[in-house]
Amino acid sequence: MRRVVITGAGTINALGQTVSQTYEAFAQGRCGIGILDIQDLERLSIRIGGQVRDWPTEGVFNRQEIALYDRFTQFAVQAAHQAVAASGLIFEDQLSLTSGVVLGTAGGGVNTWDENYRTVYEEGKNRVHPFVVPKLMNNAAASHISMEYNLRGPSFTVATACASSNHAMGQAFNMIRHGMAQVMLTGGSEAMLCFGGIKAWEGLRVMSRDACRPFSANRNGMVQGEGAAVFVFEEYEHARARGAEILAEVIGFAMTSDAADIVMPSAQGAERAITGCLKDAGLNREDVGYINAHGTGTAANDKTECAAVAHAFGGHADRLMISSTKSMHGHLIGGTGAVELLACLMALREGVIAPTIGYEEADPECALDVVPNVARQAQVDVVMSNAFAFGGLNAVIALRRV
Repeated sequence: MRRVVITGAGTINALGQTVSQTYEAFAQGRCGIGILDIQDLERLSIRIGGQVRDWPTEGVFNRQEIALYDRFTQFAVQAAHQAVAASGLIFEDQLSLTSGVVLGTAGGGVNTWDENYRTVYEEGKNRVHPFVVPKLMNNAAASHISMEYNLRGPSFTVATACASSNHAMGQAFNMIRHGMAQVMLTGGSEAMLCFGGIKAWEGLRVMSRDACRPFSANRNGMVQGEGAAVFVFEEYEHARARGAEILAEVIGFAMTSDAADIVMPSAQGAERAITGCLKDAGLNREDVGYINAHGTGTAANDKTECAAVAHAFGGHADRLMISSTKSMHGHLIGGTGAVELLACLMALREGVIAPTIGYEEADPECALDVVPNVARQAQVDVVMSNAFAFGGLNAVIALRRV
């Protein structure tokens, strides 16, 4: 099978609008969660989130693009611009035919849904913009990126709730590994921080009103975020032949289904995804130095994930570093795994392990090294990123330093 490497990365999220800004925030343990700036905030009981501030829509996109791009598409397109520029690739001739895009999202154009429900139900209008459907559809971001870069290979969107990005990146990895593509743009995007998006999540009663504190005994729920991260996955020999800078190698991926409950996670399902990824990558448990946890800050997820990691890694679990960057940027739902992969890249390239901030009280059911509150200098050669979604859908990806 062919080797797969990462040769470009881009992001828009609550911590920064570039990869370097995001790395800096991770290293500083900076929190991007705050009071939301959205319409009808006073009608919500949850008023905080990892919102992208000062987003310059008017200065980035033209009028036609704004008419077609929901906020989640805007984030994805801009992140893709950064990633492709960093990679140095030009998609033409044969390369355009063997390159594609696969992105993850859970909600797609939620802001467009919200705006147009207001138009029809609140304002009483009988017409909506003719581009509402192409603007809100889940594949909009992937499609616009494919058109932007003339990507004529496999292009599609994965929607598996909170595991969407990891599933998307896993599919991109496998398509290159098995010869279906030469280059894939992959990652995920989400923009649910609007009245309707928050109101729907309020009903689940899993949201915190004040902060995201993964693994801390006094945690009280998750906090939503928004944004995107996009990566250039490329076949190794192709990247090496053109002298590309290689950020990391993608070495393993696995996915499982709990087949048990629509919202409650299963430690067994998560463990099988972790061990499956180790097997796919040809790794021993002791090879892994850092895990970016799913770590939502809910009691059910945190305890389940810690149990899964402990069982999967045995005695090595006590020597692993595992942190949740959701404590800083919030839970981007379908886009979260993509932004979290940046923390994995930072660990490999910068030797900096992003912390779990907001950690206040030890929890005996989460007795792992969660890198509390302060980033850590450490050299690691192999990292993993966990994603465990509603519906019992689990996806784990592994990277190696090159």
